[in-house]
Amino acid sequence: MLNTKDGVVLEVQVKLRSRKFAIQVNDEFTILCRQPPEEGKANRELIKELSKIFRRRVEIISGLRSRTKKILIKDVAEEEVLKALEFAMKDSNV
Repeated sequence: MLNTKDGVVLEVQVKLRSRKFAIQVNDEFTILCRQPPEEGKANRELIKELSKIFRRRVEIISGLRSRTKKILIKDVAEEEVLKALEFAMKDSNV
């Protein structure tokens, strides 16, 4: 996790064709996406779902065609990101 003047950058690993959208945190951030990597479907799902979780604009700043991506969460502090991630992980374990 990296603070920038524009927001917070997360480096994530993306796993595709999962049963449900979920976030896992071990040594790295792993995001499970339902969509396949065809025609940007997985990237659109990633942006849409993360925007809902963080309630902020989200952009993929690198890794559009890779499973390793850098995600910018705009206009947010690191503490807010951590709280939102904690809540999202609890919610996905229900």
